[in-house]
Amino acid sequence: MHTSWEEAGWEQLGDGVARRRMPGWDETIGVIAGTTGVMIVDTGATLRDGADLRRAIRGVLGRDVTHVALTHPHFDHVLGTAAFAGVKVFGAAGLGDLLRRGKDTLRHDAIRHGVDRDAAAEAADLLVAPHHHVHDQLTVELGDRQVLLANVGPAHSTHDLAVLVPGRGGSPEIVFCGDLVEESGEPQAGPDALPQRWPGALDRLLALGGEDARYVPGHGAVVDAGFVRAQRAALAARFGVAPS
Repeated sequence: MHTSWEEAGWEQLGDGVARRRMPGWDETIGVIAGTTGVMIVDTGATLRDGADLRRAIRGVLGRDVTHVALTHPHFDHVLGTAAFAGVKVFGAAGLGDLLRRGKDTLRHDAIRHGVDRDAAAEAADLLVAPHHHVHDQLTVELGDRQVLLANVGPAHSTHDLAVLVPGRGGSPEIVFCGDLVEESGEPQAGPDALPQRWPGALDRLLALGGEDARYVPGHGAVVDAGFVRAQRAALAARFGVAPS
């Protein structure tokens, strides 16, 4: 007997769409289920995270993840990917090369933020880089539903990907934003951020989802277009970017 999303500790966002805020770094993991495929959006900070997510999704849906979409190359969003053996992995164009070159950086970042040293080393050693590259936009078929992957960066990182789930049955569209949008704190601009381009990326995000979409931040509660616009204005002021 399958459990419900809520019983499994997930927040249901729509028909066949849910997300989980992970313990520790509060990163959002998304899941989108169609009749012939299941996509997970980001994979957690360790192989154990990835394995736990895989089991939880199977427990609700009764079937396995078939697609992974990685929103950006930070440890808490990518290091669980190797737990999804044989799955199609998607990322912004260039992300695969970056992850292959940057395993040491990912490992050090994970340890610096509190991941166990051995767990970080194992996840970095086994890291699975995307082999499906999104240059602009790419539609992925999951049977009875299509998911749009959009390369909207660089901004928060050098390779930012958004995931748009079209609404159906009168429900709004859902946009998984990665860390382009954060609700639980001020957006973080690390050494790989391109702050001057971040407001423009949020413009593309808003054009993608529209006024009525639900926007799912990389960290924090689900927000609306007004929140994204306000964060765009705050980032533009913070980094000295002229209004569009």
